Amino acid sequence: MFDEVPELYDRVRPSYPDELFADLVAITGMADNGSVLEVGCGTGQATRSLAALGCSVTAVEPGAGMAALARQRLADFGNVDVERSTFEEWDDRGRRFGVLVAASAWHWVDPSVGWQRAREVLDPGGWMALLGHVVVRRPGEPEVYAETADLHERFSPGNSGWCHPPLEDDVRTTDRGWGLVDGPGDLFGPPIVRWYPTVQWFDGNGFADLLRSTSLYRRLEPDVREPLLDAIAECIRTRMDDRASRRYLSVLRVGQRAERGRW
Repeated sequence: MFDEVPELYDRVRPSYPDELFADLVAITGMADNGSVLEVGCGTGQATRSLAALGCSVTAVEPGAGMAALARQRLADFGNVDVERSTFEEWDDRGRRFGVLVAASAWHWVDPSVGWQRAREVLDPGGWMALLGHVVVRRPGEPEVYAETADLHERFSPGNSGWCHPPLEDDVRTTDRGWGLVDGPGDLFGPPIVRWYPTVQWFDGNGFADLLRSTSLYRRLEPDVREPLLDAIAECIRTRMDDRASRRYLSVLRVGQRAERGRW
């Protein structure tokens, strides 16, 4: 899906704040020369930050286009190796890691396989870290979906994906567990959860490109998606002075590999 538009994905998708990686280091004890496995590296957005920490990063990505762009973007880092594979089928060749990171990617991994594999490829005492973004809104602030709900219904009526983003304060209360993915049972200890507010600003065309890079819109047939996005871009230009925000709460969830009977 995203492999069709790797350049667009890399350009418009939000990055992760520096504070998140500082907390990841503080919690896990990651240091120079540590070993990190990244599952689903995409175009290498989070990988760049991991590599800048001085860690040795093995990044696994199933998409040919995404993996190729990641290698290009990360060419200046000598401590990163991008391997093309799904995590479920990836050959670890007996390698073990101190930290496993998945940035907006773990929901693509089969949970019946992924959690057990994650525990197996981590050193004793190793850590699992899930990074992500939750789209949110603030009361009284102009928000694109609120301004374009009529357009969404006109071009794709009854789509179950259409909805207002949740309120930021409501999302902050969901600070337990591993989020929307199936949990690992007793394979990992209870996660530490941290939130980080971030915001992107776009003109109408830029916001349309952002939506064009997301799974909800990529699932639409092109003859539905493109007229809808053109209409959204025009709405932002005419109703919102050609300036629209996309607010997120970036989230870090970190849990330690369980030794049997410890938790």
